[in-house]
Amino acid sequence: MSLFHSKTVADELIERLIEAGVERIYGIVGDSLNPVSEAIRRSGKIKWVHVRHEEAAAFAASAEAQLSGKLAVCAGSSGPGSLHLMNGLYDAHRAAAPVLAIVSHIPSTEIGTNYFQETHPDRLFQECSHYCELVSNANQMPRVLQIAMQNALSLGGVGVIVLPGDIAAEKLPGEILAHNIVSNRPTIRPNADSLEKLARMIGEAEKITLFCGAGCADAHDEVIKLAETLLSPIGYAYRGKQFIEYENPFAVGMSGLLGFGAAYEAMHECDLLILLGTDFPYANFYPTKCRIAQVDIRPEHLGRRARIDLGIVGDVRETLNELQPVLPPKTDRRFLDRILEKHREKMENTEIYVRHVAENKLIHPEFVAAKINEIADDDAVIACDTGMCNVWMARHIKATRNCRLLASYSHGSMTNAVPYAVGAQFLYPARQVVSMSGDGGFAMLLGELLTVLQYDLPVKIVVFNNSSLAFVNLEMEVAGYKGFETDLVNPNFADVATAMGLRGLRIENPADVESGLREAFAQKARR
Repeated sequence: MSLFHSKTVADELIERLIEAGVERIYGIVGDSLNPVSEAIRRSGKIKWVHVRHEEAAAFAASAEAQLSGKLAVCAGSSGPGSLHLMNGLYDAHRAAAPVLAIVSHIPSTEIGTNYFQETHPDRLFQECSHYCELVSNANQMPRVLQIAMQNALSLGGVGVIVLPGDIAAEKLPGEILAHNIVSNRPTIRPNADSLEKLARMIGEAEKITLFCGAGCADAHDEVIKLAETLLSPIGYAYRGKQFIEYENPFAVGMSGLLGFGAAYEAMHECDLLILLGTDFPYANFYPTKCRIAQVDIRPEHLGRRARIDLGIVGDVRETLNELQPVLPPKTDRRFLDRILEKHREKMENTEIYVRHVAENKLIHPEFVAAKINEIADDDAVIACDTGMCNVWMARHIKATRNCRLLASYSHGSMTNAVPYAVGAQFLYPARQVVSMSGDGGFAMLLGELLTVLQYDLPVKIVVFNNSSLAFVNLEMEVAGYKGFETDLVNPNFADVATAMGLRGLRIENPADVESGLREAFAQKARR
């Protein structure tokens, strides 16, 4: 619809965000962003979350968008302020999280003159977004905003609007195009020919393995039903763990760098491997001798990691619902039972090891992770730093139907866990949110403890303090290098938290791990 407006461009921006259901904007105010922050203040309908580093703003928005599936927003001022957003935006984009970044810019008349804090964000943010456009006049903004939001929601990922401060402060001079964004995603069903080919491949195979990713997020029950019909073990990628591991008698763990259990054997000993909603990136872990069929809603994912014999474009849930009625049930359980027994043995050995290290004089991280799994609420949101913490979450945090597990799965950035937890806690104020932080990643955005303090967030932050960039050191050793510059000199992080006004607790004795975690997890608001 067309309307006449006398408000500022920034006012219109905020009104459109409110209509799109946005409740918060993460960022740091200042300079060219001032007209936008003033519009937020006047509106009173959107909360400004003042983080201490813009990178944390983008990570927090990424977490909120991943958890809710709705548009989340972050903002940065011109030059350095918006550049700080970039790492978190890469994370959001690669996670297909619908995030809008408001990147303010220098005065429009100064662009191209090497002005103070000048960058070219319309170029810089191209690779970490579906859409990135500079607003060069007031009438242009509503349509650019509309397109940026629509791209973020429809394609899954980041939309960027670059807004010079002087244009944000201008009055909207005339009629504009303003309407609600379309937020519903399409259902994509495969064609009959593809389903017929897949059914034929299944009928010809004796040993079938399913390998599942995040594309199975709404297809848990359909995947289990397919495994029952085909008597197939189910492996999963790290991103798929939270959606497919729980209540799954066919689960055989993960493959890849963080893999555990018998997933690798299941994939390499089968006749037919069916990839469901996964863009699992490690080509060296795919089998080369069996036939492979792949189902994915995004056609560009098909066959880009491994040689496939059949590629099907379709939503996993819809594809399996269409496929199930034409499949005769398999009757030979030998392959399934053999893989399940291998998996049981491996997991039993893991549990024996955890019990063993619990009796050690030193605290082992596996034991801590196992206790977090035991103590955390059934519907907790657990955010994990990149590094060894990913290993502990992958192997020792068990997915439940209602929990959510967050990690920088595709971008692999350090320091994501605490800002993820901030975004999750704002989205779910009454829900338990836990950050499994490595000491290296935690220190990189240590200032975000002040964000936790400022907004009185009951986030539980567990720092695995081994005084080392341990995963990097491990990679060096595996490659045959001698460990170099991975040691860290750390403060007592509990004392640092206490000095900031938070509740800090340091645990040094394995016997105190459970009681200490229970005490920490029982804490509510900070003040």
